[in-house]
Amino acid sequence: MAECGRNALSVLEAARSRYESLQISDDVFGESGDDSSDNPFYSTSGDSNSDNCCLEAGDEQRAGEIGNSQSGGPPGSVSKTQAEEDGWSDTLQDITVPSYNDTYGPTQRMPATATCMDFFQLFVPDNAIQNMVSQTNMYAKKYQERFGSDEGWRNVTPAEMRAFLGFVTSTSVHRCESVLSIWSGGFFSNRSIALKMSQARFEKILKYFHIVAFRSSHGSQGLYKIQPFLDSLQQSFGYNTFRPSQTQVLHEPLIDEDPVFITTCTERELRKRKKRKFSLWVRQCTSTGFICQIYVHLKEGQGSDGLATLKNKPQLHSTVAKQLCQNLSGRNTIIFTGPSITSLNLFQEFEKQEIYCCGLLSTRKSDCTGLPQSMLVNPESPQQRGQSCAMMKGNTSLISWYNKGHFRFLTNAYSPTKEGVIIKRKSGEIPCPLAVEAFAAHLSYICKYDDKYSKYFIFHKPNKTWQQVFWLTISIAINNAYILYKMSDAYHVKRYSRAQFGERLVKELLDLDDCSPSQ
Repeated sequence: MAECGRNALSVLEAARSRYESLQISDDVFGESGDDSSDNPFYSTSGDSNSDNCCLEAGDEQRAGEIGNSQSGGPPGSVSKTQAEEDGWSDTLQDITVPSYNDTYGPTQRMPATATCMDFFQLFVPDNAIQNMVSQTNMYAKKYQERFGSDEGWRNVTPAEMRAFLGFVTSTSVHRCESVLSIWSGGFFSNRSIALKMSQARFEKILKYFHIVAFRSSHGSQGLYKIQPFLDSLQQSFGYNTFRPSQTQVLHEPLIDEDPVFITTCTERELRKRKKRKFSLWVRQCTSTGFICQIYVHLKEGQGSDGLATLKNKPQLHSTVAKQLCQNLSGRNTIIFTGPSITSLNLFQEFEKQEIYCCGLLSTRKSDCTGLPQSMLVNPESPQQRGQSCAMMKGNTSLISWYNKGHFRFLTNAYSPTKEGVIIKRKSGEIPCPLAVEAFAAHLSYICKYDDKYSKYFIFHKPNKTWQQVFWLTISIAINNAYILYKMSDAYHVKRYSRAQFGERLVKELLDLDDCSPSQ
C-alpha cells in the first residue's frame, strides 16, 4: 500500500514538473494582492464555461457516432489507402521543436513609482487622447454646421477627455447598468466621481465623441472610424511593450453580455439591444494572459481586408489565424488552437514559417481535409480510459485519445511517443500523450483567465459597432496594463488586485486628489 502511495506521489510530482516546464505563471488576476508562490496546476475538469477551451466529450462523442454511421467519414477526409499514399503511417517517431531563444516579459522596466495611469498610457498615450479631442471637436463643429447650433456645446479639452474615459471605464469596476447611473440617486450612483463633471456635460461629449470624424478616400470601409486607434493599439500590444512566451493560443475571448444584467432586462429592452455585428479573435500568451494581437472581423458588410466576403468558415478561420500570426515567422512559437482553426493545411503552412501548432480537432467544426478517415470515426470495440493511438505524416501527428469520449488532436509541436498525465480531482491520474497534457494545461489557464477577464469589461453598451469595438479594446488594454503592472517593481510597493487597479485608474483619469483604492 505504501509502495502504491509513493508511486502515485512520484507521478504527481513528475506531472507538476512538466507543467512548470510549460511556463504557466501564477494567476495574474488573483483577487488578493498577494502573489502565489507556486505555479497553478489545472486539471481538465476546471470550472471554466468556455466551450472551446475545456475538454468536454459530449459534442465530439455525438459527432463520432454520426461518423460511424456514415461510410464516407467527415468531409475532406481520405480513405485508408489514400492516406497511406499521402504519407500517413502508424509508425511513430520522435520530433523536436527548435528551442525558443526569446525571454518573455515586459520590454521596458517601469519604475517602482509608476502609477496605474503610466501603465495604461503604454497603450493609450497622450497623443491618442489628444487625437480624440481634436476629432471630437471637429465632428461637433461640422455636425452643428449641418443640423444647427448647439448652445450647450463648447470644445472639449484633454483633461475632460481623460475624465470622459474615466467615467466610462468606471462601469467595468462598479458594474452599473448605465454610465449615466453615476449621476443618479439610486443604487448604482457614484457620488465620489460624479462631482468631477456634470451629467449634461458628459452627455454632450458622448454625443459628439469620435476617433475619426470624417470618411477619407483611403478608409471608407469597415471600421474606418476607429482603424487608426486599432493600428496604434496593435503596435503597443506587440513587441514594443511585451514579449510573449513560446506558447500562445488563438481563440475568441468571452465578450458576451453579463448574464446577471440580461436577467434584469425587460423583454422590450432585450429586443432593442442589437446583436453584435463583429467577432473578436486574439493571440494570447499562455504564460501570463497578455493579449499580444487582436483581430476584429465584421460579420456584415465589406471589411477593409475583404474577409467579410468569405462565407466558408474554415477558410475564414484560417485567414484570421494567419492574420494573428503574421509577425511570428521564424520564432519557433507553439500555437494552441480550438476546433474551428485546427486543420492540416494550416499547420503545414505554419510549420514552413517555423510556427508549430497543437489543436483540438472536431469532426463537426474542423476542416478535416487530408486526414485519415480511420482516425476520425470511433472504434466499435470499447475503449479504456486513457487509451490512445496515433498516426504521423512527416512531423504532424493525428492523435485519438479516450476519456469518457473520444478526443482528437492534431500537432506538429509535440512528439506522439512521449507520454503525459491528466490529474483529475476524483479519478486520479489518467495517462495521455504529452500533446494532450500540454493542451489541457495551457487552455485551462486561458479559460480561467477568461472567466476573470470578462468581469472587468466596460459595461457601457453603445449601439454603433465602432464604439462597441473601441470600448472593448480599451478593456483589453486595461487588462494588459494590469499584467504589466503585476510584473513590475511597482507591484511590490502596493499590491493592488485587478479591481483595485481599475478603481485607481479611474481616479487618476479623473484627476482626483484621493487616488487610493477603497479596500
